[in-house]
Amino acid sequence: MSAVPAPIDRIPTFPWDKLEPYKKTAAAHPDGIVDLSVGTPVDPVPELIQKALIDAADSPGYPTVWGTPQLRDALVSWCERRLGARGLTHHNVLPVVGSKELVAWLPTQLGLGPGDKVAYPRLAYPTYEVGARLARAEYVSYDDPTELDPTGIKLLWLNSPSNPTGRVLTKDELTRIVAWAREHGILIFSDECYIELGWEADPVSILHPDVNGGSYEGLVTVHSLSKRSNLAGYRAAFLAGDAAVLDPLLQIRKHGGMMTSAPTQAAVVAALGDEDHVHDQRARYAARRELLREALLKHGFRIEHSEASLYLWATRGESCWDTVAHLAELGILVAPGDFYGEAGDTFVRVALTASDERIRAAVDRLA
Repeated sequence: MSAVPAPIDRIPTFPWDKLEPYKKTAAAHPDGIVDLSVGTPVDPVPELIQKALIDAADSPGYPTVWGTPQLRDALVSWCERRLGARGLTHHNVLPVVGSKELVAWLPTQLGLGPGDKVAYPRLAYPTYEVGARLARAEYVSYDDPTELDPTGIKLLWLNSPSNPTGRVLTKDELTRIVAWAREHGILIFSDECYIELGWEADPVSILHPDVNGGSYEGLVTVHSLSKRSNLAGYRAAFLAGDAAVLDPLLQIRKHGGMMTSAPTQAAVVAALGDEDHVHDQRARYAARRELLREALLKHGFRIEHSEASLYLWATRGESCWDTVAHLAELGILVAPGDFYGEAGDTFVRVALTASDERIRAAVDRLA
């Protein structure tokens, strides 16, 4: 018998595989499926970004892991303009090949292993746990990280706005968490991939001086262009924060060949330099959110948090899988809340990432 690669023993079943039977049920609807289970963009990539990608298509040489100077300029400028960060240099930014790759392999790249702990929210993107498992590190979840026993915690994940709940941590909460982590020598990585999508709250970055006191020590943020610019297919994301953390990661990623393609780097420069397409996409999501939210409430759902991000966190007070089955009979596919932790076992996550026509179809069926 051939050997099974060791990492397979350390990771759970891929969650979305469990949805396949319900997907078949939803797809059998006479008017077709409305797939609201995955937050993958469906709207076109803005033309100026496509043009930048095409113009850089003749890129026969290897790109650099750190990115072009133009890319690093764009990352620094965006962080200062959008997040309120101050005094950043090229040493405070690092492009990555999509944010999921970074989340999954970060504990390994940080050198964590048995005896080290990775902490993440009790309701969370499952890849935080997967990353700890791949590194053979321990993992612990929290409602409030400052109530954890700090012993052994080497990496603390924050996620604001949250996937799946859409919860936003306030400036005061972030300030308190940063102070606690620094007191105990714990590195914070803050996943802020949905920071452009605040609806009933204005998300704040840990790079803001009101949160970090003007120092990036022990703080790194994760940002993605998948949601704000419809670039999920480009695998375009980046880190910003403590240079003392980013430089070793850069060296490791050089050895691993973890480089964003040259055309994608050019596309990111264009995307971060333009705000009009972000406003346009926000308006699309806001309209879809309002329609779905109203329809779910009328259908008997209760919605919690959801003040930001691309999802509605909804419940009918029953098993999440009963809700998934109920909606599948209507031709609507959603994600069960227990994908994101046991605390979500009576909720479903409803994505806003479907076309206007499919959103209207879902609203009609919920009526």
